[in-house]
Amino acid sequence: MELETLFVIGMFLTFGALLMTGYPVAWVLGGTAVIWTLIGVVAVENFGANLWFDYPSSMGLVPERIWDVVNSETLVALPMFIFMGIMLDQSGVAERLMNSMVKLFGAVRGGYAVTVVVIGVLLAATTGIIGASVVLLGMLSLPVMMEHKYDKGFAVGTACATGTLGILIPPSIMLVLMADRLAVPEASVGDLFMGAFLPGLLLGAMYVAYVMIRPLFQPHIAPVPEGTQKVSWRIFWEVAKAVVPTAALILGVLGSIFAGVATPTEASGVGALGALLLALMSGRLNLKVLNSSMQQTTRTAAFIFAIFLGATAFSVVLRGLGGDQVIEDALLGLPFGPYGVVLTILFAVFLLGFFLDWVEITLIILPLVAPVVQTLGFDLVWFTILFAMCLQTSFLTPPVGFALFYIKGVAPPEIHVMDIYKGVVPFIIIQLVALAIVFLVPEIATWLPSVAYD
Repeated sequence: MELETLFVIGMFLTFGALLMTGYPVAWVLGGTAVIWTLIGVVAVENFGANLWFDYPSSMGLVPERIWDVVNSETLVALPMFIFMGIMLDQSGVAERLMNSMVKLFGAVRGGYAVTVVVIGVLLAATTGIIGASVVLLGMLSLPVMMEHKYDKGFAVGTACATGTLGILIPPSIMLVLMADRLAVPEASVGDLFMGAFLPGLLLGAMYVAYVMIRPLFQPHIAPVPEGTQKVSWRIFWEVAKAVVPTAALILGVLGSIFAGVATPTEASGVGALGALLLALMSGRLNLKVLNSSMQQTTRTAAFIFAIFLGATAFSVVLRGLGGDQVIEDALLGLPFGPYGVVLTILFAVFLLGFFLDWVEITLIILPLVAPVVQTLGFDLVWFTILFAMCLQTSFLTPPVGFALFYIKGVAPPEIHVMDIYKGVVPFIIIQLVALAIVFLVPEIATWLPSVAYD
C-alpha cells in the first residue's frame, strides 16, 4: 500500500476516533487537519518520505480558503433562509394550517396523518429548518392523534419523517451548501433547487399514499374520528385563507428563482421579508419575537459556518496528502461499472448517516466524490439530488438521527423511544424507494433544470 493511501486512511481514522470523544465536530475537523499537517511535514522533512506535501500548499492555504467561504455570495442565502424558517415558526402559520386542514381531512381514515404530511410539505417549501419543522409538527399533531386513538408508532413516525422533507424540498439550506462546495456552473443553487423540486414532491406524494393506504389494511392504527364536521364551502374557505399566504411566499421565493427573475441569494431576502410580513399579519411580530428569531438564526448559522471552517482545513490537508487521487483511484478501480460506483457512493453515504450529521458528510465527502462522478459522465445535478435524498435518511437513522431526538423532546409521555424507532422504519424504506426511482429515472431530477432557461 502506498504512503499516500496510508496517510489518507490514517486521517479518516483519526477523525473518527476524535469524534467519539464528544468534542464539537468543528474542533475535531480542524484538530485532525493540524495533527496530519504536522505528521506530513515531519515525514517529508525529517524522514525523507516520498510524499508531495508541505505546509504552504496545505494548512498555508486555509486562510485564503476561509476568506473564500466568508466572501461567498451564495452563502449569504444561508442565514436568510434560516431566518425565514425561524420567523415562520413564530408566525403561527403551521397552527392555522393544522386547524383548518384537520376539518378538511379529519373525517377520512388516516386523515390526521394526511394533514400532517400536507402541512409538512408546505412547511418544507418555506422553512428548510428540520428541527423547527419536526418539533412544530410533533407539538401540533401528536396530542390530537393520540386523543383519536392512532397507533403510537404510526403517529410519531408520520410527524418525524414529514418534518425532514425540508432538507430536500427547496429552498433547502443543504442544497445551498452543496452548490457552494461543488462550485461548478452546471450545479448552481438554482439548478439544484429545480432538480430537487420534483423528487421532493414525489417523496411527499409517497408519504401521503402510505398514510392513506396502510390504514385500509390495518384500520386500528388510524380510526375514523367521531363527530367530525361535514366538509362544506366554509371549510374550503378556511383552508384557502390558511394556505394562500404560505403559497404566496413559496411562489415569491421559488417562483422568482425558477423564472430567472432573482438569484437564490436575492430570493432568500424576499423570503426573509415575506416571513416578517406573515408574522406581522398574524399579530405575532414584536421586539421579543424578532430578537429571539435573530438570536436563533445567529446560533444556527454560526454552528454551520464553524463546521464549514473546520471542514475547509480538513479538506485542504486531505488533498495535500493526495486524498483526491486515492479516493478517485479506489472508486474507479471498483469492478462494478459506472452505475455500480454511484451505488457504492450512495451506500457509503447511507451508512455514514448513522454516525455523522449531514453537514459533515456534505462538506467532506461530496467534494471528494463529485469529480469522480463527473469523470464517469453522469449529470452532476442528478447525482447531487441522489446524494441529498440519501442524506435525508440520516435524520431518521439511529444513533445520530437528530429528528428522533427532536420528536422525543415534544412527544407525549406515553410515546417511548422504541415507538419512534418502529414508526420511522417504513418512512426510511419509502425514502430508499424514492431514491431508487430517481436513480432509475434521472429525468425526475434533470428535466426541470434542463427546460428552465430554454
